[in-house]
Amino acid sequence: MSPLEVTRHYFEKAAEVLGFDKRTRVMLWTPSREVKVELTVEMDHGEIGTFIGYRIQHDSSRGPMKGGLRYHPSVDPDEVGSLASLMTWKTAVANIPFGGAKGGVACDPKQLSRRELEIITRKLVDGLHDVIGPTVDIPAPDVNTNAQVMAWIMDQYSKYKGFSPAVVTGKPVGLHGSLGREAATGRGAIMALLELLRTLDRPLRGARVAVQGFGNVGSYAATFLASSGMNTHTAPLEPKSYYFFRFY
Repeated sequence: MSPLEVTRHYFEKAAEVLGFDKRTRVMLWTPSREVKVELTVEMDHGEIGTFIGYRIQHDSSRGPMKGGLRYHPSVDPDEVGSLASLMTWKTAVANIPFGGAKGGVACDPKQLSRRELEIITRKLVDGLHDVIGPTVDIPAPDVNTNAQVMAWIMDQYSKYKGFSPAVVTGKPVGLHGSLGREAATGRGAIMALLELLRTLDRPLRGARVAVQGFGNVGSYAATFLASSGMNTHTAPLEPKSYYFFRFY
């Protein structure tokens, strides 16, 4: 199944348990806005590159929408729509006063220069500035985006709306970012994991852990696992006697 189909499957199972009628299910499942923008960029070699950016805003019932912005070749409306709805449920379950959204650009950052990435980012803000903002929808770092990308977004958005550091999270600390933000996702995942293992009475110190994925989340997760006394490995090992964790 596609990411959207998988998410819809589990949503329907939860809605059945909660006793939601059909009208309520449709209302909760349907995104409030889907935006698709064309990003035309003059590449370093002089040719014109065209990229597609997306922002799907799922629900704002509980407050401004919140969700990451990813740069990856697999980005499409199906993936973004699935993740946007998951953000809605995640903020609700955690009782945080935000709604859910997600976005991205279909591109391969590994094949792009820093200049090209900056232009793509600024062009994306040009297309989205009317539908994002501190009280509307607040993007954040995700796959292949970081504090630098958030700084570009903040700067470009401020050209339209005035100085607006609250338009994104994950900015550099020097641009009104938060201390610990870069490591927060990996740290949170491991805190939850350690609590689960304690509940299951599974050993921590000396346990062997295979970590697949060594980006922002995986690298910090491996660091925190090692500091808890576990032996971490980053090679693609079979589970067997390892705790096996995959991070994206």
